[in-house]
Amino acid sequence: MKKHKKKAFLVLEDGRVFAGESFGAEGTVIGEICFNTSMTGYQEILTDPSYRGQIVCLTYPEIGNYGLCPFDHQSRDIQVAGLIIRSLSPIPSSWRAFCSLPEFLKQKGVIGIQGVDTRRLTLHIREAGVLRAVLTTEDMERTEAVALTQNWDYSKVDFIAQVTTPVPYRWDEIEALKPIIEEMKGADGWDAHKKELIEKWNQRLTRLAPPIYRLAVMDFGVKFSTLRYLRRKGFDLHVFPAYASAKRILESDPDAIFLSNGPGDPAFFERLHAEIKPLLGARPVFGICLGHQLIAIALGARTFKLRFGHRGANHPVKNLFDSTIKITSQNHGYAVCAESIPDCLKISEINLNDGTIEGMVHKTKPIFSVQYHPEAAPGPHDALGYFEVFFNKVRASKIYQVG
Repeated sequence: MKKHKKKAFLVLEDGRVFAGESFGAEGTVIGEICFNTSMTGYQEILTDPSYRGQIVCLTYPEIGNYGLCPFDHQSRDIQVAGLIIRSLSPIPSSWRAFCSLPEFLKQKGVIGIQGVDTRRLTLHIREAGVLRAVLTTEDMERTEAVALTQNWDYSKVDFIAQVTTPVPYRWDEIEALKPIIEEMKGADGWDAHKKELIEKWNQRLTRLAPPIYRLAVMDFGVKFSTLRYLRRKGFDLHVFPAYASAKRILESDPDAIFLSNGPGDPAFFERLHAEIKPLLGARPVFGICLGHQLIAIALGARTFKLRFGHRGANHPVKNLFDSTIKITSQNHGYAVCAESIPDCLKISEINLNDGTIEGMVHKTKPIFSVQYHPEAAPGPHDALGYFEVFFNKVRASKIYQVG
């Protein structure tokens, strides 16, 4: 007998309805609808804190074919509000898989919908711009769903408070992934192959060279891959809650400061603007994504909301200093307004698709930032060199202090 598949519905705030079949959890969720054009990396997308409050449509047609592996998590939990795909591969075929996509979503209480014409949905978002939406497996009138979207405003929610660490901690990759690995253990325990994968992962991490410089990380929704690359580059990572004061951070005596990615409208976080400003110039500072936007605002610039955001692993960025071009991984719905850039900053990179700002450097202080995700999870590794650039800036500042 054919198993009955439960229906699910996506209702946009303009009344457009997309029907499909549910997988994962059941219920109703409200979020901002967005799309990502990456061909791989659905696990990294699901666990990226920058997606908090968003229902994500993946444009690649087949999702789930390689399952999930704990080493690819970007945070402790799923962060997306819901997932929309064209076609589900319920049985993973990868040798790295610990569980399937439907199992993972169900365990985490996240609704998935398959069978949606994701091409039509994406084209509609591109034409209409950013939209709020309801994803539900429950019986609900379209007018009721539309009304729910009208009472919810993405730009007025403190998503950073939902994803930041509640207490300071020192990054240790083994400790960070232990609970994730245990969650994926399942009823059947570990087979010999999975035990071997975990053992090799542990051995690789224990061979890391001792860190050199103490780095204060402001966690607005930092990704594990970002912390992983910073640690491998030679930083001793001390991660602080997003709303830690500038005084508290500077009292920890860091050699440098890193401002992470994260969710939400950068203009909304006025408390952060005030705390970040005293940090700029007190130590070398590197910011990415939301951190990039917050640096700009703290120095007097403005941000604006993009029509449908930049989310994918194929965004071309041009360096205005040497004319090189990188293909980058991006996930943001806001950008820095070029006309508002203060005199102390210089635009270093632009997006070749729409000309928006992708990088900035301070003219006199060791401060720089990029709008995209240099750790590329998922995505190309063209921009990984920025972690080396940051390390060298910190080393240069320490040499200057000694001299």
